Amino acid sequence: MKPLIAALLLALLATPAMAGDVVDTSFVKMQGPHPFNIRDLVMMDRVSDPQLSPDGRYAAFGVRSTDYAANKGVNAVYVLDLADHSAGNVKPVKVLDKASSARWSADGRSLYYVAPVGGVAQLWRVDLGGKSGLNLSAHANPVQVSHAPLDLGAYKLSPDGKRVLLSYEVFTDCATLTCTKERVDARDKDKASGTLYTKLFVRHWDTWANGRRNQLFVASFDGSGQLPAEPTLLSRGIDGDIPSKPFGDESEFSFSPDGESVYFDVRIAGNSEPWSTNFDVYRVPVEGSSAPKNLTADNKAWDAYPVPSPDGKTLYYLAMKTPGFEADRFAIMALDLATGAKHEVDPRWDRSPGGMTISPDGKMLYATTDAEGQHPLFAISTSNGEVTRLSGDGAVEGYSLAAGKLLMASDDLKRPVDLYLASATGAHSKQVTHFNAEGLKNAKVGDFEFFKFAGWNNETVQGYVVKPVDYQPGKTYPVAFIIHGGPQGAMSNEWSYRWNPQTYAGQGFAVVTINFHGSTGYGQAFTDAISGDWGGKPLEDLKLGWKAALDKYSFLDGDRACALGASYGGYMTYWIAGVWNQPWKCLVDHDGVFDARAMYYDTEELWFEEKENGGTPFDQPQNYEKFNPVNHVKDWRVPMLIVHSGDDFRIPITQGLGAFTALQRRGIPSELLTFPDENHWVLKPHNSVQWHDAVNAWLKQWTAKDAPKAPSN
Repeated sequence: MKPLIAALLLALLATPAMAGDVVDTSFVKMQGPHPFNIRDLVMMDRVSDPQLSPDGRYAAFGVRSTDYAANKGVNAVYVLDLADHSAGNVKPVKVLDKASSARWSADGRSLYYVAPVGGVAQLWRVDLGGKSGLNLSAHANPVQVSHAPLDLGAYKLSPDGKRVLLSYEVFTDCATLTCTKERVDARDKDKASGTLYTKLFVRHWDTWANGRRNQLFVASFDGSGQLPAEPTLLSRGIDGDIPSKPFGDESEFSFSPDGESVYFDVRIAGNSEPWSTNFDVYRVPVEGSSAPKNLTADNKAWDAYPVPSPDGKTLYYLAMKTPGFEADRFAIMALDLATGAKHEVDPRWDRSPGGMTISPDGKMLYATTDAEGQHPLFAISTSNGEVTRLSGDGAVEGYSLAAGKLLMASDDLKRPVDLYLASATGAHSKQVTHFNAEGLKNAKVGDFEFFKFAGWNNETVQGYVVKPVDYQPGKTYPVAFIIHGGPQGAMSNEWSYRWNPQTYAGQGFAVVTINFHGSTGYGQAFTDAISGDWGGKPLEDLKLGWKAALDKYSFLDGDRACALGASYGGYMTYWIAGVWNQPWKCLVDHDGVFDARAMYYDTEELWFEEKENGGTPFDQPQNYEKFNPVNHVKDWRVPMLIVHSGDDFRIPITQGLGAFTALQRRGIPSELLTFPDENHWVLKPHNSVQWHDAVNAWLKQWTAKDAPKAPSN
């Protein structure tokens, strides 16, 4: 028997039939200084959702801790006295357990929040004190203020605090919430399990359609601060979800400053919802006396995230220009509510901002966006569109503005989110929370550096390198070459709880990643460049970026490198398996597209497929075959680990199963790890540990100096 064939057979025989059999998800916390690892990551406190009190003195925010034994995250609400903090090292106080979405009352003395009652999410209020200051250590007992039979999805308080907008998932032909509840209960009792569908979406993201829509309601607080069990429906006649599914939130609806009107965005469903991005912004009287009015019907692309000016005369919102394109640039639009005239506020700013906040005087809008490897906060003048950057390097994951102060939730590649307090101009920024400080003191992370090179068409492309935590000058290290997803996304200077480069650096790997053409934060033309060219310009950038990194960083061992990616990064992993497999000792594919043609018919968000491929596969079949990985299986040779989950409806598990079949049939060393209870991401703590353990074991197996070589084509 030839030595190469013998080595490969040995590798195959040593590979267990189920990857899950070789990993240990038990938790053993390492004591003392040690390289950062996945067990450090899953046990970190996750700070989010900063909310300044109206007077700017107090910060309320959410913290998700991990109950590893229960295999879940646990949410809590903390409050920090910023005045006392400035005078000394005052720590935040946990005021609420098993609670989320805390918002200040208009007078700043109470917090509203969402928490379950008998398994049903309800709105609550907790009173924290009087005019002289809040008593965070001895607050009054929480009071349940909503009593609906359905889970509260999202909410927003009116400026005067007298009303609240509420989102519930209902059957739109039901006149009451109780009607929806009764129908759900009857369905649960029915012994027949079939569901008859007449249109798409049959399923979306990770959930099968149940016939219900998120709808927007309004309710007034009575004299004792309670809400009626049956609120008033505002989105009457709207066949769509408010907020949108699956990731929409309260930024998609708002009150006018006087509380008499409500604005919201929605995509009308009909039969075209899976291939449409035509969201519109609507206005409706707060008492629901008339049907909602479409304010942006002239634009057939995406209009969303309404923000009224403080004087109530102008409505700001974000708008795309290209129908069917989810990654088009969001422009900031201003609508004169008296005349209906519209104009773009920021035509010279080549960025795509996220949801906005407006200053009390109406002169500035605030928004975050990707910007050349960072994700800062910006202020945009409403009068002339002038843009000012308010934060430094890293990523602003959330922010709140009040009383001339700015509270930011920020992180970077070496640190998870903490809160930072600054002036409204971003000046004098100071860190005010220090969650995870003890853990990071012992868990060593790797240094990083961004670099630039000449990519496709000699255009500038950016990437970064993370050094292994045990880096020593003069030594070389195996490499994890990470390919980001999206594809209109970026690997930025921010912390992550999924594809975190530090988990590889802690295992002794250097990390290289490239923000190829198609990435966000480098101008819209750069983002647009990937559409219709998935395997072209991005692959050229990856090749040139890999060469540039090897030339620049002598500690990278180019002979011991593995490429890995998820979603579009998984697609690219399958693509390079056939067309650029020479540099790689192994590959890792998570939820990638293996067969572009089958993907169209298996997935749910058809607008994405049709935009990226220039039409449908029955009208433009050649576009789906041009860069289709399945057509190059005959050239596969590199060992590959595939991870794909059962509840991933974005890229269904059949894509991963097909690729695993190809690998096994060709005799290429391969493993398949599946999670029946995960979606496009792996979220549960034990599953996250298992994922990382399996991936790290695969990387180490094939980058070891005595690892068997892959067969030649």
